[in-house]
Amino acid sequence: MLSAEVALARGLRAVSRRTGRRGGTTVPGRLLLRLDRRALTRLGRRLEGGVAVISGTNGKTTTASMVASVMDAAERPLVTNRAGSNMHWGVATALLDAGRRRGEVGLFEVDEAWLPRVAGELAARIIVLTNLFRDQLDRYGELELVAERWERLIADRSALARPPGLVLNADDPLVADLGRDRSDVSYYGVEDAALARADLDHAADSKSCRGCGAAYVYEAVFLAHLGHYRCVGCGRERPAAAVVATEVTLRGMAGSKIALRTPAGALSIELPLPGLYNVYNALAATATALRLGASLDHVRAGLEGFVSAFGRVERVTIASRELAILLVKNPAGANEVLRTLALEDVQLDLWIALNDGIADGRDVSWIWDADFELLAGRVRRATCSGTRAEEMALRLKYAGFEAPIDVDADLGRSIDAALTQSEGGVLYALPTYTALLDLRRLLSRRGLVASWSDR
Repeated sequence: MLSAEVALARGLRAVSRRTGRRGGTTVPGRLLLRLDRRALTRLGRRLEGGVAVISGTNGKTTTASMVASVMDAAERPLVTNRAGSNMHWGVATALLDAGRRRGEVGLFEVDEAWLPRVAGELAARIIVLTNLFRDQLDRYGELELVAERWERLIADRSALARPPGLVLNADDPLVADLGRDRSDVSYYGVEDAALARADLDHAADSKSCRGCGAAYVYEAVFLAHLGHYRCVGCGRERPAAAVVATEVTLRGMAGSKIALRTPAGALSIELPLPGLYNVYNALAATATALRLGASLDHVRAGLEGFVSAFGRVERVTIASRELAILLVKNPAGANEVLRTLALEDVQLDLWIALNDGIADGRDVSWIWDADFELLAGRVRRATCSGTRAEEMALRLKYAGFEAPIDVDADLGRSIDAALTQSEGGVLYALPTYTALLDLRRLLSRRGLVASWSDR
């Protein structure tokens, strides 16, 4: 029986937490799925409030955490993979707690490649798609291939028992295109002309129409290829958005102020996270939470009281220094982090850890498409670490960094040196994904952050 299998997996999870071993968010789910290949479907049925899944290249962890914060404010019971394990087995581990409370809602961030399988097995009620950027091409292939898989999922009646409601980024042409000819779609986007840039970044990913192949013409560009666009060939254009940021004031690392227009009314939010990319995350979270029954008051409380997921602008105090951790993993995301740091009115101390693990993507040539030139002349000292530390240091040299650049592949030794050698103030840590996990384990061993097994 499934109950016995769940009990066994829960026992394994408890042992992992008690011993502090790695794999506490994945191994129990792997065991459960080995014992019952249909465990996701069976456990998903216990969620009376249905299931919402969130996927995309950038922002899914933060967006899911934001939705969870809003639903917590609304006092709605959630089952969610808060620890960020977003593949099949990570969702299975989270579902070990399903069915314990009435009206539970399942809220899961899901890896782009795993979305069709997970959404199908859970019969997702809502599918949220944030964006598609070039990322890990050695694993996912070109963006159009991911979009085609998502399109097949949405259109396949055998995969989903009923057509899901969609929450889509209107400003991303590839994502917005998935909602054409569908009625149950909530679009979100930015409509503050003051933020617009005239031209696409050189590293912009989506420049041509999926329908006819002609080039897009942009009236406004906000972030990479996100903006207001129209196809010169077939006339496809950005759809009208229901949840909109009408006015945005970016305040560097201090956060931003956002004026929102929504189907439920207008709202002003003081968001404690920096950067336009987090404005987009907040828009996606607002559109999703409203569809899940939250009110505007819940949205405000959840977003203004939001605490960052680890590595997504988290701050850690180490002795007398503050470490601000900002994940970078592809050109689009890195550029927004760099633009945010460029708004700071002080000389910056940087620690950048570049890894080339499977989860990072073996190809690190993306760093040459990230605009590190934005910080030339703004950096007091830089430390490069990780398995590809030398390549990162070379990139900074070509970006025009004249500040001292230290190179040490050992993460622990290098970050200790960076904290010691700098002259006070904030040390900005920019790790890639596996370097971020290594950094968390290091800080956890030192008692500075909670381990994953405590979550």
